[in-house]
Amino acid sequence: MRTPWSGLRLRWIPAFTLALTLLLAGCTSGDDVPDNGRVTLRFQSLAWQEESVAANKELVAQWNASHPDVKVEYVQGSWDSVHDQLLTSFEGGEAPDIIHDASDDLADFAYGGYLADLTDLLPRRLKSDIPQRSWRTTTFGDGIYGVPFLQEPRVLIANATWLKQSGVRIPTPEKPWSWAEFRQVTEELSGDGKYGVAWPLKEPVSATLNLSLSTSGQLFHRNQDGKVAIRFGTADQVVPDTIHHQVNTDRSASPTTLGSGGSDTLPGFFGGKYAMVPLGFSYRQQIVQQAPKGFDWQVLPAPAGADGLAQGVSPQTLSVAEDSPHKKEAAAFIDFLLRPENMVRLALGDWMLPTGTQALKHPALHTTEHDWATGTALAAHLRSAPAQSVRGYPEWKDKVATPAFQEYYSGAIGPDELRERLEEDGNLVLARYQR
Repeated sequence: MRTPWSGLRLRWIPAFTLALTLLLAGCTSGDDVPDNGRVTLRFQSLAWQEESVAANKELVAQWNASHPDVKVEYVQGSWDSVHDQLLTSFEGGEAPDIIHDASDDLADFAYGGYLADLTDLLPRRLKSDIPQRSWRTTTFGDGIYGVPFLQEPRVLIANATWLKQSGVRIPTPEKPWSWAEFRQVTEELSGDGKYGVAWPLKEPVSATLNLSLSTSGQLFHRNQDGKVAIRFGTADQVVPDTIHHQVNTDRSASPTTLGSGGSDTLPGFFGGKYAMVPLGFSYRQQIVQQAPKGFDWQVLPAPAGADGLAQGVSPQTLSVAEDSPHKKEAAAFIDFLLRPENMVRLALGDWMLPTGTQALKHPALHTTEHDWATGTALAAHLRSAPAQSVRGYPEWKDKVATPAFQEYYSGAIGPDELRERLEEDGNLVLARYQR
């Protein structure tokens, strides 16, 4: 029904809309700062251990208490779903300002334009404190797309009583086992239904490639035209062949743990079924919490090869979303979060190692308690994981490398077929990302 006011209302709406639009534009101009002048940043953290979550939240509270004009909201994320969740949020324009992730997950986001280049946003203090070898893990093209702040070497967690009683040489960071000696030791420790080692290789690719840096393995080779090709050479074969022979020839590695995650091997380790388990350094926390009373364990360095104790790592990272209207403020918060004393708190909370040279000097990281000193001695040997900057790596890993390594380790295929699948099938996958 048409009223006397209908025509007037129809003529008034466009003028009102224009006025409202101008008013809102004035309130949010200057990087969308609200009219109270306070900036709000969303920080998505993937911390999950109780100590780590507490440390992150405490640091956020400290920042907010001393920065009334830049508030940080803590958002809890999950390692299990972070890649898909971030991709959805990027495409939907809802990404958090500050993003916690791992360096091996950044390449596609960086090349896709979703992450901000931090080269000119980070202060000199932070850039100089973290070694260049760590910055390489987050450098794609000419830009830096994340700050690497926590890293985790893969180590051998050993039943100390078993090793002492066996009389085998106990390796140290100064005198580690070679891969050949490691194979020999695990064979000596096996028998009567017990195994010298249990390899938890539900996710076999990163473990294999990262440990292969010790034997000069590279696998991914960048050509003169900048494109990456896979070549599975002699140096790349040492680690896979060691594992394959331990399982299928020496019977010194448990075949039943190949499809297991690290935590799945702990009950058998505590029960005396395995002398050693290769695990990430942070697993010490679970061992401290779950080991039966009186169980004596110790941390040993992973075996060394032609390149010594070199090992690939994919550090945890902090990035800034390209769409964030407050990049400078986000970078300032990252700088605060990663001050040496704060980096130590985060490292202790996650039972990992900091990347910062100042943080690594902290006495708490050099104690013999829980073998912190053994892990810290390995920090200088950590390198960028081979696949860090390879576009298409996630697809190659899931569709080609994971099933190929799993079948090789179980004995279902031989070394020739492993090489063929990694190279031929793998290069077909990478080619789609390098046109």
